[in-house]
Amino acid sequence: MSTVNELAEQFETHRTHLRAVAYRMLGSLAEADDAVQEAWLRLSRADSAAVTNLGGWLTTVVSRVCLDVLRSRQSRREEPVGEQLPDGADTTDPETEAVMADSVGLALLVVLDTLSPAERLAFVLHDIFGLSFDEVAPIVDRAPAAARQLASRARRRVRGTPAGAEADLARKREVVCAFLAASRGGDFAALVALLDPDAVLRADGDVAKLVRGAENIAAGAGRFADRAAVSRPALVGGRPGIIAAPLGRLRVAMAFTIAGGVITEVDIVTEPERLAELEISML
Repeated sequence: MSTVNELAEQFETHRTHLRAVAYRMLGSLAEADDAVQEAWLRLSRADSAAVTNLGGWLTTVVSRVCLDVLRSRQSRREEPVGEQLPDGADTTDPETEAVMADSVGLALLVVLDTLSPAERLAFVLHDIFGLSFDEVAPIVDRAPAAARQLASRARRRVRGTPAGAEADLARKREVVCAFLAASRGGDFAALVALLDPDAVLRADGDVAKLVRGAENIAAGAGRFADRAAVSRPALVGGRPGIIAAPLGRLRVAMAFTIAGGVITEVDIVTEPERLAELEISML
C-alpha cells in the first residue's frame, strides 16, 4: 500500500468528526464538505511524518479554514440565516442537509450565526467538542484567557436571556453609568446618593482594604476621577460594573451589587492574575 493511500485511509477515519466540526462552524453542509476537502489537500501537501496527532492537526486546519470563511461572510455582510436552513439551497443533497440541521438543532445554528467568527469558533470547539482553551487559543490568535472570554460571551448568547433580565440589566446599567459620571466629575453628593448607606467596598492587591459606608466609599471614588476617564461600563464576572483599560490593557475591574436602585457592594480587582481570570463583556 502506498504512503498516499495509507494517509487517505487515516484521513477517512477522521472525516465524520471533521465534517461535524465544520458544519457547526458554518451551518452549511456544502461549505463544511469544502472545508474538509481543503484539510485533505493541505495534509497531502504537508510533511505528514512530522504530524504526531493527526486528529488534532486536522481539527486545527478545518477550524482555521472555517474561521476564514466566517470572516469572509462577515466582510460581505451576508444576511443571517433566519428561519431557513442555512445555505442549504444549493446543496446537491437537501435531504442530508435537513437531517444534519435537525440533529444539531436549527435554533442553535441560528443563534450561532449571530456570533462573531472568533466567538463561534471558541464556543463550538470548547463547549461542543471539548477542546481546551490552550488548544483553542492559537486558532483564534488569542491568549487562553481571551479564548475563554470569547466562549463565555457566546455561551450567554446561546443560552438566551431570561424574561425580564434585559430590563433589569438596563436599570443597573443606568446606575453604573451614573456612578461613572459622578466619579469623573468628582460629584461627592451624587456618589453618596448612588450608594446604600451601609454599602461595603472590598479591594485586593497591595492596598487590600475594606471600606464601609456610603460617604467613605464616595470619598475614595472621588479620587478615581483620573482613572474614570479611561473606564467604561462592563459586566464583570456576570455582575454590572466598570473596567479601566488604558491603551486597551485591563488594569482595574469594579463589580457592583445593585439592589433597590443603589449600590450595596463594590469589589475592586487589580491583581493581574485575578484580572486574567475574570469574564468581561460589555454591559
